[in-house]
Amino acid sequence: MGPFPSSFGKSYIILGVDYVSKWVEAKATRTDDAKTVVEFVKANIFSKFGMPRAIISDRGTHFCNKVVDALSKKYNVTHRVSTAYHPQTNGQAEISNREIKSILEKTVNPTEKIGVLV
Repeated sequence: MGPFPSSFGKSYIILGVDYVSKWVEAKATRTDDAKTVVEFVKANIFSKFGMPRAIISDRGTHFCNKVVDALSKKYNVTHRVSTAYHPQTNGQAEISNREIKSILEKTVNPTEKIGVLV
């Protein structure tokens, strides 16, 4: 998600949601590129939850690229991509995105730092 007003040099929030438990892992990041996605998945998904059977994402260029494809292939994880204009495919993540945005809108003054919250 983002970009948001920069806080401690970070303007984006990347998140992952465990499909079964609905547990949300979120992290403020400097960029939303493929390298950031792969680092997040390894550090916050694979290491905490183990190897998933599948990863579902939207069609953003930070998810649909050779770097993420290589990660999926290396760890034998299926990468499923939501249908264009049908965000319900990735519904739990979309709900979590809305909730985080709502919390930030209600609790953070645009001139304050957001890095402490995420």
